[in-house]
Amino acid sequence: MADGTIGSPEAWAGFIGFVLLMLALDLGVFHRRAHTVSLKEAAIWSGVWVALSAVFAVGLLFHTGEEEALQFTTGYLIEKALAVDNIFVFVMVFAAFRVPQEQQHRVLVWGVLGALFMRAAFIHAGSAFLHRFEWAVYVFGGLLAVTGVKLLLQKDGGDGPENSRVVRMLRRVLPVSDRYDGGRFFTRVDGRLMATPLLLTLATIELSDLIFAIDSVPAIFAVTRDPFLVFTSNIFAILGLRAMYFLLAGVVARFRYLKVGLSAVLVFVGLKMLLAEVVEVPILVSLGAIVLIIGGAAVASVVTARREMQAGGSR
Repeated sequence: MADGTIGSPEAWAGFIGFVLLMLALDLGVFHRRAHTVSLKEAAIWSGVWVALSAVFAVGLLFHTGEEEALQFTTGYLIEKALAVDNIFVFVMVFAAFRVPQEQQHRVLVWGVLGALFMRAAFIHAGSAFLHRFEWAVYVFGGLLAVTGVKLLLQKDGGDGPENSRVVRMLRRVLPVSDRYDGGRFFTRVDGRLMATPLLLTLATIELSDLIFAIDSVPAIFAVTRDPFLVFTSNIFAILGLRAMYFLLAGVVARFRYLKVGLSAVLVFVGLKMLLAEVVEVPILVSLGAIVLIIGGAAVASVVTARREMQAGGSR
């Protein structure tokens, strides 16, 4: 596991500039007018982000070496798998706040921008903490393993996102309109400036990413300690999350064993960190295990769904 860093100040500035440029093009050019994202459009953008991630991995392969390319790829797949759980949350949040379909993309773009800064802060703090306190790796490993078990055991239900603490706090601080005003986060009602439900939706999305970052960032530290690789793998997965949401939102509930797979991934990387001094797991083995776990969960979900459909049709 690499403890150094391959990211020069120029590399950091270049990557962040690339991300901001892509977000500006996304929001200001390709999605300047609010519209419902079609399945075809979501599939194209999903392919674009996967392709860009692959190009970045190939660039690492030629400029830094195979180990760094594998570390990035493994971290990217971990983050991509965990990001699918975000889609469940997005579906619930948009449904709870009754967000018009044509405004959902705008919320996710601004959510990604906020996630960019939050992940950067998390990664910087986590990297510095691990560098100064080596024993913290066991804390991160234990946290991931426990989180994986809790994810497997937790039950659906509870208060909806519209009743969360952050929403209740915002309602106390800001006057909130009951109506949407296009893609605006603030509007005027009888001359009074008020927040729209779109702002509450964005705040809830940002809070959910903050919670997910607590799990996903330590998970990638199990693969590499290099802040640049951790950051880039995180951000590439997050950038592709918006298109993946529109691609999978309608069918994600059918992946019934996905939570089991995500739980297994978290427990695996947690144990990898806890047992790092006893058993060294090669990066290629980690990559294969993660692909096998998530792929197995997806295949099992699809097979089970088809069997149930066939059984229902034969009645």
